[in-house]
Amino acid sequence: MTENEVKDLLKTLLRADTESEVLEFKEAKKSFSKDDFGKYFSALSNEANLADKAYSWILFGIGNQKQIVGTSISEAQLNEYKLEISNHTSPMLSFLATYRCTVDGKDVILFQIPAAPQGIPVAWKGHFYGRSGESLVALDIGEIERIRNQNKKKDWSAQIVDGATLDDLSEEAVSFARVQFAKKNPHLEKDMENWSDETFLNKAKLCIRGKVTNTALLLLGKPESHHFLNPAVAKMTWILRDKDGVEVDYEHFSCPFILAVGEVHSKIRNLKYRYIQDGTLFPEEVLRFDPFIIRESLNNCIVHQDYSVGGKINIVEYENGVLVFSNSGDFIPKTIENVLKNDAPESVYRNPFLAEAMVNLNMIDTIGSGIKKMFVLQKNKFFPLPDYDFSNNEVKVKITGKVLDMQYARKLAQMPDLELSDIILLDRVQKKLPINDEAFKYLKSKKLIEGRKNNYTISAEVAKITHQETDYMNKVGIDDDYCKKMILDYIRKFGSAKKSQLEEFLLPKLSENLSEQQKKDKIKNILQILKRSGHIKPEGKKWINV
Repeated sequence: MTENEVKDLLKTLLRADTESEVLEFKEAKKSFSKDDFGKYFSALSNEANLADKAYSWILFGIGNQKQIVGTSISEAQLNEYKLEISNHTSPMLSFLATYRCTVDGKDVILFQIPAAPQGIPVAWKGHFYGRSGESLVALDIGEIERIRNQNKKKDWSAQIVDGATLDDLSEEAVSFARVQFAKKNPHLEKDMENWSDETFLNKAKLCIRGKVTNTALLLLGKPESHHFLNPAVAKMTWILRDKDGVEVDYEHFSCPFILAVGEVHSKIRNLKYRYIQDGTLFPEEVLRFDPFIIRESLNNCIVHQDYSVGGKINIVEYENGVLVFSNSGDFIPKTIENVLKNDAPESVYRNPFLAEAMVNLNMIDTIGSGIKKMFVLQKNKFFPLPDYDFSNNEVKVKITGKVLDMQYARKLAQMPDLELSDIILLDRVQKKLPINDEAFKYLKSKKLIEGRKNNYTISAEVAKITHQETDYMNKVGIDDDYCKKMILDYIRKFGSAKKSQLEEFLLPKLSENLSEQQKKDKIKNILQILKRSGHIKPEGKKWINV
């Protein structure tokens, strides 16, 4: 926007009768605090949403009577304000645009603030702000709920993008999409020869009556067209970290996502992994990460991303053979067990229009078997199963491209009565990851684990089959009766024993699942039991036989 255009915009805004819920004037002297600015950002963003407007305005350098007084805020300060806003708003937002112009030698800055995303009120440092006329106030609970409950069924991916045309789509991406559509629909290949781009995009469910949707821009848009999606972020970031987690390399990828998937895939260093199969001296050589798993994980991130919160998709590769994919938004099926148990298409998608387009372009399927296939592929290679983490309103999946314990993996896979769901739970036990109460009770009922909640281990039967007898005994430790016998034997041989001597003797022999304090408490309790039963008695600081 030219300076004259900015001045025209300023005149239009100043013609408003007064400040309102979506328009704020500030003199904004040099001392204007970042915290106050953040509160106004939250308030104006929320009020724009409630007023069904795309954005609101805050003007620096304007007095209460709409007179131009100028602002002394420098560009360096301006950048500090922007950084503070992006760091402390939730969801993370920034300005749609900032404009500066000079009127009669006085600087004025115009900030265009995006409306709060549908269903998500904007907080500043954890607090929601709003406006009552010209006053800054806390957003009341009714208004918070209005935002949270609005248009819950509105599909972001199907929305028409104002101002975008077919010229904003990448020719290369459209050509590639045609090829993929033909693979998915071979019976239409001949007809497609006579389709214009507009016809193809309509039939592939990327556009609606020739109008460009968020889906079309996301999958096929030119890189320079991603601004149309603001405040949504069309970005995937690949990061390479060494074994200590230190960043070694990175690269960002924007739309068109249909091509970016292949570019991200090529960045991942999918090295060969070698191990010895049973019954042969010749090594088995496989890729660390099955190409299907990479493709499925990337495309799942795209189709399930919550674009309304302004996050990006991350792919973190670790040099020790681990990949982590993450996207914003909660996991709609709630648990991975639900997905594997149902083994069917999801009844609800966050972005249904996008999902249908990705099916038509051969990027995903809707038969619900993709995640299950990932688990089976990992199991068949004796690799650890995928780990899912749904905390912090994110979906993270960790793929390990190596064997953690070959003997355990082989034997576990050979147990004929185990279902995939059983192996998934035991896989978590092996990795020392938490399991919920329901899973704990289930594994106990099938005699696959022993012990108490938070102090369990694989059962003796599983240990025997997987040749982990020694490890099992270390984890279980000696039982109470044997512990009593060892105490009595110690005192009989040496005449007496201090508690500290018995602890030094017994602590290494007790269950590895117990903390040191729990072990000491156990020894203390057994000494009291032996005392009450008349086998030993205290004498000063020592224990002696009765």
